Amino acid sequence: MPKLLSETAGSSSCCIFRVPQSLVEINKKAYKPRIVSIGPYHHGQEHLMMIEEHKWRFLRHVLSRKQDPSGTLSLCFRAVANLEMNIRECYSETNEFTSHDFVEMMVLDGCFIIELFCKFTRLVDKDPNDPIFKMNWIIPFLMRDLLKLENQIPFRVLQSLFDILALNSGISFAWLTLKFFSYMLERPASILDKASTFDGKHLLDLVRLSFCPTDNRERPRDERRDTFLRFIQPAEKLHRAGIKFKTRNNKDSFLDIKFTNGVLRIPPLPMDDFISSFFLNCVAFEQCYGHCPKYITDYTTFLGGLIHTPTDAGFLSDHKIIENFFGTDEEVACFFTNVGKDVAFEIRRSYPSKLIEDVNEYYWNDWHVRWASLRHKYFDSPWSGISVLAAIFLLILTTIQAAFAVISYIRPSNNN
Repeated sequence: MPKLLSETAGSSSCCIFRVPQSLVEINKKAYKPRIVSIGPYHHGQEHLMMIEEHKWRFLRHVLSRKQDPSGTLSLCFRAVANLEMNIRECYSETNEFTSHDFVEMMVLDGCFIIELFCKFTRLVDKDPNDPIFKMNWIIPFLMRDLLKLENQIPFRVLQSLFDILALNSGISFAWLTLKFFSYMLERPASILDKASTFDGKHLLDLVRLSFCPTDNRERPRDERRDTFLRFIQPAEKLHRAGIKFKTRNNKDSFLDIKFTNGVLRIPPLPMDDFISSFFLNCVAFEQCYGHCPKYITDYTTFLGGLIHTPTDAGFLSDHKIIENFFGTDEEVACFFTNVGKDVAFEIRRSYPSKLIEDVNEYYWNDWHVRWASLRHKYFDSPWSGISVLAAIFLLILTTIQAAFAVISYIRPSNNN
């Protein structure tokens, strides 16, 4: 029986994967946890033991708030044990954990995540000198690790444990999850309010879904898929062809890109280490899980088309579309070049396919290109524009002068 890729890895229930080696080779550090292990894939690794020790402390804090700590812990173990076979099927790689060790790991990791979220969002009190929260570097690393594909446990485990440990706060665990990650990925109230409607397979998928359209069905194949569709041109080329770039005010999702009347409107993207890690792991998930639309893959590939060079990255930064906290323009361009490498992408099935088609139609229109060329050549700066207008004014005066000269020549002839 296959172990590294189980026979059930293609089913809709299998949602936690080892990242393909082809992607790991391109971005070696993007997929491995740096500070905490969640689930079986990286369990017990030496460099992750610091937080592993604190998981037991957090479990004691959770149980200390219950009237019957021992009974509550037993309930948690029974709830997870009843789901054990379903949980194991969520992993693409067969693990060798015994039943007891596997259930214990799920309970410990799940309770740690729940307590971490509750303390951070101030649903429960925390020690002001707790090193997890007092040392500024730890929380950002925890957030990043909790959104890595290989570092997940099924959302149903977290939900079951949260129901047992309920704080009577009237909030859903999905809401609590998005509230926690809003520290790094701002999620507006409009998204938090409908958090319970997101059917996430795990934490990474839930946060991913919060950016996706509500209609999360996979796009049907375009009937025109046999018609060749060019990919979008780089930003600088589009600009020279007369296409304008403007930001689109949509805090709900950076996916909401529009193109109308020669204007490409793109929501601003705060580009930093966290969002780059989030993108890479979402793309890896969408590449492995064949039962969901590939919105993040489509989006990052689209931006990769716009950003071919550092000049393109700088151009989008100048237009406030990329808010660059990531590094140099070269590093931004390199990231979007790499994120699309060895990634399966169907342009006709992608969500911006119609937009790409419209942009291409505008770009390849000769009239638009000639007018844009004229505008760039003669009206690229205020002084060149004034010079052209002055030349036109002189041409008009010369024409008028010539006209008067002709008239004055004709009138004397008529008088004679």
